Amino acid sequence: MKYALLFFLFIISTTPLVLAQTYTPKFDVQGHRGARGLRPENTIPAFLLALDSGVTTIELDLAVTKDGQLIVSHEPWMSAFICSDPSGKSFDEKSEMRNDIHQMTYEQVKQWDCGSKGNPNFPQQEKLSVAKPLLSDVIVAVENHIKNYTRYEVDYNIEIKSLPEGDNQFHPKPDVFSDMVFNLIDQYLPLDRVVIQSFDFRVLKYWHEKYPEVRLAALVENKKSVAENLNDLGFTPSIYSPYFKLLTKEIVKQLHQKKMRVIPWTVNEPADMLSVKGMDVDGFITDYPDRAAKFKRTLNIQTKGKK
Repeated sequence: MKYALLFFLFIISTTPLVLAQTYTPKFDVQGHRGARGLRPENTIPAFLLALDSGVTTIELDLAVTKDGQLIVSHEPWMSAFICSDPSGKSFDEKSEMRNDIHQMTYEQVKQWDCGSKGNPNFPQQEKLSVAKPLLSDVIVAVENHIKNYTRYEVDYNIEIKSLPEGDNQFHPKPDVFSDMVFNLIDQYLPLDRVVIQSFDFRVLKYWHEKYPEVRLAALVENKKSVAENLNDLGFTPSIYSPYFKLLTKEIVKQLHQKKMRVIPWTVNEPADMLSVKGMDVDGFITDYPDRAAKFKRTLNIQTKGKK
């Protein structure tokens, strides 16, 4: 009896590792970079608006500073498109890669305004004076907002952005970068609320081997077949996340047969939202969670003081 009990406890304690990459049926609306269509991308105001819009997941990207801080940023440099330098001046796209976040300290990063310029591709986006935040600060702000207002725990879809040619110049190598991310999220969040995504399959392979309890999403923008991409990856991830125009209903069916969830990016137009939903996808990533809400694809959130 004693050994039977020990065996039962062992099974229970190891079950999350076994089930981490399994298929979970739930329609998942993810706020791309928070809510890029409405607030400055990858900023705390954007993430909080995404929560108020009823997303089930917030999606974000990471960069690493010179002093080893995880910053929420799509590029590993300051984008000329959305940022102003510490003096408030604009700069041209040809020079932006010289403003390398991996060569700046966090104190230096905080001096750049990446919200006041707005984004001409998103005319509805509110202009706000805001800096690129620490990942830890984003998590604290999101969790406080959940606790005090929206009352629904969302997932975090975290993209580790890396390329072989950028190693040690614009970001750490995948193993170092990944260990930094795991060590931070493990302090702040239960791992079952975290997905790690990347276009860089080196990153996903590392997580699959070292942190098998964490769900993984393969980001895809190439025109290879599903079989070719999975062969390159070497395992079947929890989520297959292609550019939405690469999908067909047959491909979605094929992915479901392999027990993967299908969550395409970046679906912004209402007609496209309806189209991909008709393909039986499991969710989508969007810059406009408010548009998804109109189709009742997001949570029906009523924050305090609102009716």
